[in-house]
Amino acid sequence: MKPIHLAPLASALALALALPAAAEIRIGVLIPDSGPAGLFGPSSRQAAQLAAEDINAAGGINGEPITLRFGDVGVPPAQAVQTAMRLWRGEGVQGFVGMHDSAVRAALNGQFRGQVPYIYSGVYEGGECAPGNWLTAETPAQQLAPTIPWLAENHGASQWYLIGNDYNWPRDTNDAARPIIAEAGGEIVGEEYVPLGTADYDASLQRIRASGADAVLVTLVGGDSVAFNIGFGAFGLDEQALRLGTLIEENTLAGIGASGANRLFASMGFFASIETDSAQAFAARHAETFGAEAAQLNGMGQSVYDGLMLLAALGNAAGSMDADAITAAADGTGFTSPRGEAVLDGNHVAQTIYLAEGTGGAFSVVASFDNVAHGVTCE
Repeated sequence: MKPIHLAPLASALALALALPAAAEIRIGVLIPDSGPAGLFGPSSRQAAQLAAEDINAAGGINGEPITLRFGDVGVPPAQAVQTAMRLWRGEGVQGFVGMHDSAVRAALNGQFRGQVPYIYSGVYEGGECAPGNWLTAETPAQQLAPTIPWLAENHGASQWYLIGNDYNWPRDTNDAARPIIAEAGGEIVGEEYVPLGTADYDASLQRIRASGADAVLVTLVGGDSVAFNIGFGAFGLDEQALRLGTLIEENTLAGIGASGANRLFASMGFFASIETDSAQAFAARHAETFGAEAAQLNGMGQSVYDGLMLLAALGNAAGSMDADAITAAADGTGFTSPRGEAVLDGNHVAQTIYLAEGTGGAFSVVASFDNVAHGVTCE
């Protein structure tokens, strides 16, 4: 047996330790892997991976490749903040993209205080002006202002019942819906909010029936929305009223099933069924990349791709990941995504909005509205 000479090994180890670590920019991706919105987690992770590939293929951010650090924020806000702080302070994350509920966003902004760039991509209630926070998210001005009048004109929707989970996104979305419904010649005949995790909607469905509503605005999250809409169909309420959801995507629709989806409409900036070249190319690449493991494409998951592309565009425009430098360079920064071209106006983007119908258990786009303004003004 030949003797082992430790000196050369020690020298090689010392040399390796002396070399600088390969430069990289760590990006925190905050998504729900648990809780009512956990069904969006798999598609969000896959969209993030595709975005990272595209960003790095284009030279990364300021010539440095990005790596992703994922955190589960499908938890109460205080726990979500702990996750983000571990990534930021403990793992050296230099910027965040978040697709999660609005209560978590508010808590994160309270903790970040504009010190780290933070992109929010999930559907939300509008009005966010926190420093260091930029949004690709659809707002009520985008999801409701064009679609409620369309449903009034084409389906006679006028007597609206509002039902949502009991936190800021549903309540603020419904506040935004009030003038839109009134301007379309309608009125609100009922309104209620239920806790996250509600499974039994029998009493709510009876109230909807008694109200005489011919349209229901649904702002329930994930599994809550599934339970409500299954019950809606079972009660035969689809014969009385259509439904419009602003957070009903392909996974939620699959959970609802065909029997619960008659006259169910959804308004979002992306559906797997839209037929633009960019969307179809993204769908084909997604299927090729992930094969049998491919998650169902949907607007919530896909939005994480947009958030990462915007963060990269901001870092490159500023020449830095410093939040103040990005703030100075942000307005007018553009990026490309499967939804098309987008440009920051303030801290939001205008975008195309699609109205899809789920009758039969699959979404079919029935109307689209181009370049819809976000309706948010920040001083």
